[in-house]
Amino acid sequence: MTAKIAYDDVEVGTELPAQDFPVSRATLVQYAGASGDFNPIHWNEKFAKEVGLPDVIAHGMFTMAVAVRVVTDWVGDPGAVAEYGVRFTKPVVVPNDEDGALIEVSATVAAKLDDDERTVRVDLTAKSADQKVLGMSRAVVRLA
Repeated sequence: MTAKIAYDDVEVGTELPAQDFPVSRATLVQYAGASGDFNPIHWNEKFAKEVGLPDVIAHGMFTMAVAVRVVTDWVGDPGAVAEYGVRFTKPVVVPNDEDGALIEVSATVAAKLDDDERTVRVDLTAKSADQKVLGMSRAVVRLA
C-alpha cells in the first residue's frame, strides 16, 4: 500500500475528517483478549473503584490506536505513519450501559516537515465526555 494523499496537495491547516469511536465493555474485553492486557481496571468495576477510578477505563494503548485511525483512514496506508506519540491525560471511562463511551477524534496538518521525504506532522485531538484524553498527540506521516 502507499499513501493516497499527495504531499503537494496538502497545506498546513488541512483538517482531516473527524471520527467518533464508540467503546463498550465488550470492546474492552475483545481488546484485552487481543492484547493480553487483562488488568482488572479494564473490566472489573468493583476493582476499578477500589483503586480510585470512577469506573472501568479503556486501555491507554486502545485509545491511542483508535485515535490514529483518523490519520490512517485519511492517508489510506497505515504504513505511511512514520512516527506517532501521545501523552495520556485522562482515562476514557466506560460505563456498563447501552451507550458505553465515545472517543471523538479530530486532526489537523500542523506542519510540512520535509519536502524530500514528503512528510507532514499531524496533530490529533482526542476527547471523551468533553475531556481531552490524549495530549501531545502527533503523527509524522509520509505522503505520496
